[in-house]
Amino acid sequence: MPPRSTDPAQPDLKQRILEAAEHLLEAEGLAALSMREVARRSGVTHQAPYHHFADREAILAELVMRGFTELSARLARANEQISDVGRLEAGIASGLAYVGYAIDHPGVFRVMFRPELCDVTRFPEAQKSGTSAYAQLERLVSEIHGADQVATLAMVYWSQVHGLACLVIDGPVGVQLPGAAERRAYARSVLEPFARQMLAQTGQG
Repeated sequence: MPPRSTDPAQPDLKQRILEAAEHLLEAEGLAALSMREVARRSGVTHQAPYHHFADREAILAELVMRGFTELSARLARANEQISDVGRLEAGIASGLAYVGYAIDHPGVFRVMFRPELCDVTRFPEAQKSGTSAYAQLERLVSEIHGADQVATLAMVYWSQVHGLACLVIDGPVGVQLPGAAERRAYARSVLEPFARQMLAQTGQG
């Protein structure tokens, strides 16, 4: 463990706290995440985290903000493939980007969509990053189906990929397929027929 620090202003302290918190989420779950334990893992006094975060929810909000930012970037990269690989492969890539984030960061993913754990309406930056991620989903739907279909079909796409992500990281699929590569392969096997079915509605399937 690094030497305990009493200096709350050291430049990397906030990052160390967030890294410790994310590690706790991923390795031991939300129940293990407390301000005192985060401080211990960060090698600082138990009061030091309060110089950057008011409480545990504030730490979670920062992790949620970062999670949505990364998810948005992954979805954006998938969307940018449309002109090169076509709507089908771009649609599959977008789904894999979503499910892939859940596979890579299950602890943070579980918190991102649970307002009783982290109410993003209290944290504008977290809420803004979530809106940006959803905008990438709307962009995909607009590219495939046209702007007039976004309001209805964005929820259809989101329901598909979010449900699949939950089954993969917390449901029976995850039990049967514990490896990340296996989970990604399974996700693609599910997402491809879904994407084909959705494309058929446009007359391009």
